[in-house]
Amino acid sequence: MRRFMRFLFASALLGALMPWLAAMEQPPVRVARLKDVTSVEGIRDNMLVGYGLVVGLGGTGDRQQTLFSTQTLANYLQRMGVQIPASTVRVNNIAAVFVTATLPPFARPGMKIDVTVSSIGDARSLQGGILLLTPLSAADGQVYAVAQGPLTIGGYAAGLRGSTKVVNHPTVGRIPQGALVERDAAVDLGQMTAVSLLLRDPDFAAARDVVQAINKELGRSAARAVDSRRIEITGLQAAGTDVPALLARIGDLPVRSVPAAKVVVNERTGTVVMGGAVTLSACAILHGSLAIQITTELKVSQPEPLSKGQTTVVPERGVQAQESAAQVVQLKEGATVEELVRGLQTMGASARDIVAILQAIKAAGALQAELEVL
Repeated sequence: MRRFMRFLFASALLGALMPWLAAMEQPPVRVARLKDVTSVEGIRDNMLVGYGLVVGLGGTGDRQQTLFSTQTLANYLQRMGVQIPASTVRVNNIAAVFVTATLPPFARPGMKIDVTVSSIGDARSLQGGILLLTPLSAADGQVYAVAQGPLTIGGYAAGLRGSTKVVNHPTVGRIPQGALVERDAAVDLGQMTAVSLLLRDPDFAAARDVVQAINKELGRSAARAVDSRRIEITGLQAAGTDVPALLARIGDLPVRSVPAAKVVVNERTGTVVMGGAVTLSACAILHGSLAIQITTELKVSQPEPLSKGQTTVVPERGVQAQESAAQVVQLKEGATVEELVRGLQTMGASARDIVAILQAIKAAGALQAELEVL
């Protein structure tokens, strides 16, 4: 009877603890606005690029071997009625540059956008330069904006020949509001009978939650999930709703967002970024290091007196190998990122060691997350 009572008590206690244990294993959930986790399909930026000429440099422009800058100057002067051979141009106050800009959505003629100017020759600095009128084209070859104006440089280069001082990057500059939009590239939302939302991080559960939130707000089944990223909203004309009003209405809807279990590492810089939802299975990590040092010491060999010998330099090489003892870190089932980092710091692992260790943990199947190597 006592055993039966103990069994009933243990079963009741386990049943009471199961919801709590399940909640502990689930990843954290945060609430975000709908417009923060989605974007509207078709409403995007467009990249612009152009080739131009920067003038007014104080002797820091392209040199004689940069032929395309002198040819560009000759072409500019020819359009203005000045005929000169490109081979006779000997100026270093100009620089050939590429001009890049981003055309935002709903850009209209007359709007101003920022541009970035980058030297493509051997100019030492663009400080004090002025960009001449430069057309900016998109991937379709059409000109959407024109840029012109004085450059702002976040650095400088001073000195001559071997004695120079360079601060930041003086061969790249910006022109705030330096480009004028000339062509209309806006999307006509008034002609759209349906609109599609794209999740920034594809997830089927998140797409389901977005559909439920939109349908609850609109009071009808207008939204449906096409896949893990795309949500389609139809029936706008039947409901008498236009796209701007719809997006303004649903943009602030609260949506549950579960962060993805992901680990991003950069082997070049030794940077490791791990999300809070990352968990690990039970594993043991052994880590040790091997350092090999080869040294060369030059010594002078002096001959004995009256031996008719010659003084020579004799190199003496030494090889030293040092191997540290392997240190062990043991992680239990469901270990967190904090426990992993604390254990790796305890064993003295560097950032680059952590990158290699994470790759080994993922290969062993103990890392319950996506590993992305930049």
